[in-house]
Amino acid sequence: MKQRLVFPCQKVGLICVGEISCPQVLLHSFLLFAFLLSPVAGAVDISEQLHRPLNNSVGRQSRDEADGLLRIGQQEYASGHADKTIASCWRALELYHSIGDLKAQGLTYNLLAKAYVQLGSSKEAEDAFRRGLAIARDTKDFQSQIFVLNNIGTYLLQQGESSAAGKTVEDALAIAHGVKNIEGEGLSLSNLGLVSARLEDYNKAIKLYENALIFRRQTGDAIGEANTLNNLGDAYLASGNYQDTIATYGEAMQKAKTNRDRTNELRAIDGLVTAHTVVGRYERAFDLLEQRLALAKELQNLREELKSFESYAQLYKQQGNYLTARNFYERAIILARTLQDNNQELQLLDQLTKMLQRK
Repeated sequence: MKQRLVFPCQKVGLICVGEISCPQVLLHSFLLFAFLLSPVAGAVDISEQLHRPLNNSVGRQSRDEADGLLRIGQQEYASGHADKTIASCWRALELYHSIGDLKAQGLTYNLLAKAYVQLGSSKEAEDAFRRGLAIARDTKDFQSQIFVLNNIGTYLLQQGESSAAGKTVEDALAIAHGVKNIEGEGLSLSNLGLVSARLEDYNKAIKLYENALIFRRQTGDAIGEANTLNNLGDAYLASGNYQDTIATYGEAMQKAKTNRDRTNELRAIDGLVTAHTVVGRYERAFDLLEQRLALAKELQNLREELKSFESYAQLYKQQGNYLTARNFYERAIILARTLQDNNQELQLLDQLTKMLQRK
C-alpha cells in the first residue's frame, strides 16, 4: 500500500526510539536528509567552479565578495543554519547579477533551494530549483544540469512524487553517463536508490547504493560516500538486517567524523541509536546519544540539541523511566520555545501528555 511521504519525527528528531512500529518509518524520515546532503554542484572546491577573470577592478571586487558569501553560505548550510545560508545567498545573487555571471547565479540558486527545503519552505525551494535549472540549460552547463536535476528529483521524492522523481533522476543519470561525469553517476545512482527505497524495493535500493559507492570512491567524494553509506544503512534497517545496518552506519559515522562532515555524522548516529535500540543494546544507544548531544553543543545548534533531548526522552520512555523521560521532554520544550517553534512545542507537549496519561 503506497502512502504519501509523512515524517512523524522529522521536526523533532530523526530517532524514532519507542515510536517505531516498522523500520520503514525511519527510512522515510531520512529521505529529506539524504537530499540535503547532495552536492551544490559537485565536490569540486567552490573557488574552482567560480574562478573566471574579469577585466575591471570593480567587477573583480564584486566577484570576490560574492564568492566569499557563497562559501560562507555553504559552511552555514553544513552547520545546519539554513536561515543564515539564505541571507548569504541572496546577497551573493545580487552581486553575481550585477556582473552578469549566470553560472555563479545557478550555483547560488541551488544552494538557496536546499536551504529553503531545510526550513520547510517548499514554494520558495521549488522556485529556486527551477531558476537554477533554467540557467544550467541556457549556459549548456551539463554538470550543473546533472546536480540540479538530482536535487529536483529528490525534492519531488520528498513531496511523495516517486514516479516523477525517478524519471528526473534517470534524466540526470543519462546526462552524466553521456558526458562521462563519474561524480554525477554516483550521485544519480544513490538517488535512484532512494526512489527504490521509497517504493519499498529494498533489495534494488541496496544494489543501487553499492554501485553508487564504486563511483563515489573513485572521485574521492568523502561527503557523498558518507551520504550513500547512510542511505545503505537505511535500506538495511528497513529490511531488518541489523548486523549490516550497524556496520554500515558505523562506517558512515567514522568517515563523516574524519572529514568533519557534521550533518552526515549526526545522521549516522541517529541510525545507530535506532538500530542498537531495536536489538536491545540500550547502553550503546545512550553512549551514542551522549556523543550526539556533545556534537550539537559544539556546533551551537539549538535545534540539534532539541532533537537530542527528545531522543533521550523517547529512549527513557521506552524503558519505563518516565521521570527522566519527562525531564528531557521539558528540556526539549524549553528549546522549542527559545526557537519560537510553536508546532514543535505542541508536538512535544502532546508526547509528554500522552506519556503521563499512560503512567
